[in-house]
Amino acid sequence: MPLPRVFRRLIMLGLCALLSACATPGKDASARLQAVRDLAAQAHSLDNYAELTERYRATYQREKPFLSAQADIGEHLMDARRQAACDDLITLHRAVQAYLYLLGQLAGDERYDVEDQVKGISSAIKAWPDTGLDERHVNAYAGLTRLLARALTQGYQDRSVQALLREGAAPMQTLLDAMRTLLRYYAKTNANEARIVLGVLEVEIPFADTPRDRLLGVLGKELLQTKQAEYRLIGRRYTLTERSLDELARQHLELLTRLDPASPHP
Repeated sequence: MPLPRVFRRLIMLGLCALLSACATPGKDASARLQAVRDLAAQAHSLDNYAELTERYRATYQREKPFLSAQADIGEHLMDARRQAACDDLITLHRAVQAYLYLLGQLAGDERYDVEDQVKGISSAIKAWPDTGLDERHVNAYAGLTRLLARALTQGYQDRSVQALLREGAAPMQTLLDAMRTLLRYYAKTNANEARIVLGVLEVEIPFADTPRDRLLGVLGKELLQTKQAEYRLIGRRYTLTERSLDELARQHLELLTRLDPASPHP
């Protein structure tokens, strides 16, 4: 016997309400997704790390005019290794940034489309122990890139976001630690460069203190002041960039505390 029309309507309305409830994230999930989008928006702060890496790459070019012939030989050899290392150090930055952008995309932020970016970081990197980048960091990078490649195929927002946060927690924190370690190494390299450049200027300028070399002396003093200001500014940038990485790591860890323990992996 067919159900009366009114009962059929009530059943249909109930099903629609149930499906709507399943499709719409709850209050906790909505807040969590917004927090994830806010975290993803901080990815631009990583550009400072990339810029300082490129400055580190160009160390030899800035030092060269101030090096003796003997010192130039050693610095030239160091530069070749530095160029190779920087390719990996920039790739590490791209992986961390891609992770944040993918989180934002899965959380519903339509500004991000990271498929090409994730594919672009598929190549392996190697350890550079003299910089502080060791095998632990290399393994974290490999794990994160595999996770990102898999997460690209996920669709459902909150469930996928939570899975990426869970599995990406350890490698992400390890790579942020690597970036902070590298920044400290850049700072030491910068301090050594400053000793070379400023040392030469401070020694040579007094010899230009004659009427014949007056213009040379003036130019030398101006260059000295410019370089002193430059190294002070860069020193502050290292400190501020490291602090921004500390804050990014803190926000990432805070998100992990908001995960739903009952949420399954995709």
